[in-house]
Amino acid sequence: MTNTIFDFIGDNSGEWEVTSMSTLKGNPIEMVSHLTKVPQSDLIQSETGIWSFKGIISNLRYTEKEEKDKLTAIQEDLGRKSSTLGAFIPIRKSETWWSLAQDERRKIMESKSEHTQTGMKYLPAIARKLFHSRDIGEAFDFLTWFEYAPTDAEAFDELLHTLRKTEEWSYVNREINIRLKKV
Repeated sequence: MTNTIFDFIGDNSGEWEVTSMSTLKGNPIEMVSHLTKVPQSDLIQSETGIWSFKGIISNLRYTEKEEKDKLTAIQEDLGRKSSTLGAFIPIRKSETWWSLAQDERRKIMESKSEHTQTGMKYLPAIARKLFHSRDIGEAFDFLTWFEYAPTDAEAFDELLHTLRKTEEWSYVNREINIRLKKV
């Protein structure tokens, strides 16, 4: 897969209306009324908005082949017509997390927190994409993007509640929860 850079632009207009914004951990970001996700190749120089975060679509870093095959078989792409609700959740993990070796982080994510297995329970209803930001010097390590139908809003809240109770989430030191509605 080719790495693709996206800009997430918070502003007073855009393709997604912000229905709520809350800071769960760490410093807040400025409130906005809209959010737009733009491939950097389509970005116009003047599109900076009130704030903007960059993220790269990259390889699945903690996923093993069997897990990847299962995910690929059941997950659906973003942009489904029925998915009129969404969430943009920028996350940063602590330096303690990053000082762990990759196998230690995987053990926490999968053996203890069951991150992938938990997420699979909500597929294909909730489409998601993870954008990596740490390696390009952004304020957050990950930008998580979710899309779902209004009938799946309760399931999405359940997914987040389940993940936030895990050991993995004890390493999150900054998290903003931005809920969206397609304009």
